[in-house]
Amino acid sequence: MIKAAVLGYGTVGSGVYEVIRTNRERIAKNAGEEIQIKYVLDLREFPGDPVEEVLVHDFNRILEDPEVQIIAEVMGGTGAAYTFTKQALLAGKSVCTSNKALVAEHGRELMEIAREKNINYLFEASCGGGIPIIRALNASLTGDEIDEITGILNGTTNYMLYKMDVEGTDFDEVLKEAQAKGYAEADPTADVEGHDACRKIAILSTLAYQKYIDYKDIYTEGITRITPEDMDYARAINRKIKLLATSKNLPEGCYAMVAPFLVNDENPLYGVNDVFNAVFVHGNMLGDAMFYGSGAGKLPTASAVVGDMVDAARNLKAGTIRNGWSSEPANQMSMDHVTGEFLVRIKAEAKELAESVFETKTILQLPNHPEEMALLTGEMSQGEYREKAAQLTDQILGMIRIKD
Repeated sequence: MIKAAVLGYGTVGSGVYEVIRTNRERIAKNAGEEIQIKYVLDLREFPGDPVEEVLVHDFNRILEDPEVQIIAEVMGGTGAAYTFTKQALLAGKSVCTSNKALVAEHGRELMEIAREKNINYLFEASCGGGIPIIRALNASLTGDEIDEITGILNGTTNYMLYKMDVEGTDFDEVLKEAQAKGYAEADPTADVEGHDACRKIAILSTLAYQKYIDYKDIYTEGITRITPEDMDYARAINRKIKLLATSKNLPEGCYAMVAPFLVNDENPLYGVNDVFNAVFVHGNMLGDAMFYGSGAGKLPTASAVVGDMVDAARNLKAGTIRNGWSSEPANQMSMDHVTGEFLVRIKAEAKELAESVFETKTILQLPNHPEEMALLTGEMSQGEYREKAAQLTDQILGMIRIKD
């Protein structure tokens, strides 16, 4: 029997405990031995909950117990979670986590410790909740050169954009609704400003391109400036607005970014709605593939954590699971050199100036917005767009990138 511990008994932690208790026989068959939760660490008490039998408040109980070989860290954050994870790895215990903030911030260091100790630091649940994207990158797609990853990696913002599109509501109204339903936190900054998706694309890109991409170097833009008018223009050109985390590995270097994009109905991400997530991958042999499912939630995320625990159990004697994680920094392109097309909303009186600056002939003017119009630009670099936009200063009402 393999003894394990769970750090944190919140939403995901209670899910991990539930999955292991409910699917005990199936998990034992897949792991080769039964996995038993010996400890659950939390500062709180849970009177009447079955977890009382294994609840502890002191991490040292877990750290100093030689029977505990696998730890599920589902506390979140980069404070105590980092300290406990590092101590556990140094003590020779494998760690499985759903904590994307910790992996993005300290993954290099923690992965190196795991390799030195010949144990595992696994984080399938950190990027896609219940979507098995990391396992695919580490195992199924190792024969390919992956050159693009693009995903809808945040269920909160995808739900909000979906509601804004179908109901015509504005950002503030739909945010309140998302919070009332439990999809958005009381402080939604990490979601709506794109920080959550930024950390996830940093992790996925590091694995796919086998060069380290620091999330702090990724251009990140959220959805706080998306308006009902933007949605009207999107519908007029048969597109939807999606917050995409995207990266490409090109001969001249790689780049990653998070921003709202206009996606057409031929793109597989077009139909990913509500709180669902999806990750699109392109490989030189594979071509296109998409992984779709519940990107968050108690049991989907817990299922991914337990899947890692099963892998760690299988490898207690075999050593570490090989993956594409690298500490060697990637050659990241300047965002000024990344090219694309743009939808630019301008004040109606600026039409002639805007046409001359952007050298475009594609104009959209909607009957319900006579005071403004939109230009669809040709392809240009981000740097070129910035220079042109500077000539219009107060005349630009908004800009959204177009996804090819």
